[in-house]
Amino acid sequence: MTDSLRSEPAATVEPGPEPSAPDPRRWKALILLCVTSFMVILDAQIVILALPSIERELGFAAGDEQWVLSAYMLAFGGLLLFGGRLADLRGRRQMFIVGTALFLVSSLLCGLAWSAGALIGARVVQGVSAAIMAPSALAILMSMFPNGAERNKALAYWSGTGGVGATAALLIGGPITESLGWKWIFYLNVPVAVGLLVFAPVLLLESRERDKARSYDPAGALTITLGLVLLIGALVWAPSEGWTSGSVVSMLLGAVVLMGLFIVVESRAAAPLMPLRIFRSRLFVGGNLAMVFFAMTALGMSITVSAYAQHVLGHTPMQFGLGMLVMTLMTIVGAYAGQAGVTKVGFRPVAAVAIAAMGIGAFLLSQVSADGTYFGDLFPGLLVFGLGLGGGPVAAVSAALSSVDEEIAGVASGASNAAFQIGGALGAAVVSGMVVSQGGDSTVPTVMTEGFQAGFTTDVVIAVIGLCVALVLLRPPTPTHDKTSACSRTEPEGSPHRRGED
Repeated sequence: MTDSLRSEPAATVEPGPEPSAPDPRRWKALILLCVTSFMVILDAQIVILALPSIERELGFAAGDEQWVLSAYMLAFGGLLLFGGRLADLRGRRQMFIVGTALFLVSSLLCGLAWSAGALIGARVVQGVSAAIMAPSALAILMSMFPNGAERNKALAYWSGTGGVGATAALLIGGPITESLGWKWIFYLNVPVAVGLLVFAPVLLLESRERDKARSYDPAGALTITLGLVLLIGALVWAPSEGWTSGSVVSMLLGAVVLMGLFIVVESRAAAPLMPLRIFRSRLFVGGNLAMVFFAMTALGMSITVSAYAQHVLGHTPMQFGLGMLVMTLMTIVGAYAGQAGVTKVGFRPVAAVAIAAMGIGAFLLSQVSADGTYFGDLFPGLLVFGLGLGGGPVAAVSAALSSVDEEIAGVASGASNAAFQIGGALGAAVVSGMVVSQGGDSTVPTVMTEGFQAGFTTDVVIAVIGLCVALVLLRPPTPTHDKTSACSRTEPEGSPHRRGED
């Protein structure tokens, strides 16, 4: 398996600075791009603590309030690859602006929603906008920062702010809902989106693939989009419907068939949505698989700790949100350490240490008790878990994108984001199912606690599997000595991105 994708030089990028003259706006642009990463991840989870208020005010039927969360996840995860391809072909800055404008409108509609159906519909549109914004922003980052230490640092800040967004959703969602009302978890997006629209034309570099065919690969786009929607939908429904229910099994089978068709279509397409050669890179495959396990561990832990803190410890949403501050701060520290570590020692050590820290944090949380306290039962685990959550995605996304040609940066970025969404949905499904099966849905504190202990223990197992993936697939590539190879590429000695044949 090769760690480079430097073949098929038919496509070029325009206009762009030469490697010797990086764009002087790049660090200011990075702030804007990181805000984007923060917001799209924040909006995936910020509704969790607001769901009871939304259910009461809009009159959701019992259980249907979960669609406020699921509608966003389905649209976001299902359209990420197509959103990335649109960015590659239409222009990354142009599609970023389109996505941001749609994000602004849909956020406003979410806050103004007058019924359950209106809110769910607006959340679908919000997910579509995120599926355009996220891969466009990440592809712009790759085009503005030269490969090497600078790009590593930029990718670290990007993925670190995404991790902070995931924890900040639990930190601020409760206080906003209690003090201002649930509508404000959506209204706060509006001024942020306005700021992004004002500064994007000034700071962001336009780039696109210049392919004469300019094909959108409709067959490939349709099969992978429907396949991802069915896969994520099955994972979302599994905890409530059961893994063996007819609807879940049908969706899983449909996803497998459609993804198989996608591979067939891509192998024959003249201008494929996602060139299959991208999967020859061990770092691309390994980085995305590692991201799946990081997301599984993170989302599984978040759902379990939220339920334990509120149902057993009796925390209000505001108290729980404030209690998550320690994990948010440690996520920032972990992201900073992760970007320094990736540059100095490479992807594998950082990813391995990070997933190990998350596993240790989950193990500490698995010791919770029915008569526990925040500092005695939650604080130590959140502290350690946050460090891993900050550093792990930094290594995973840096590895996945380190060997990707710039002309397919958008769709590759979409794949990296899709890995996080699939991992998150899978982690939530698996861990939630374990919690319920062990009594987490009981009303007796001791029985509930046994369920939550089982959920945290499941997180430990997921982290161990993720550690194995990181150690096996993120090992340094073996340098090639074949100077005529289409996949060879010269890099400074000692660089963690030195490419070659595996």
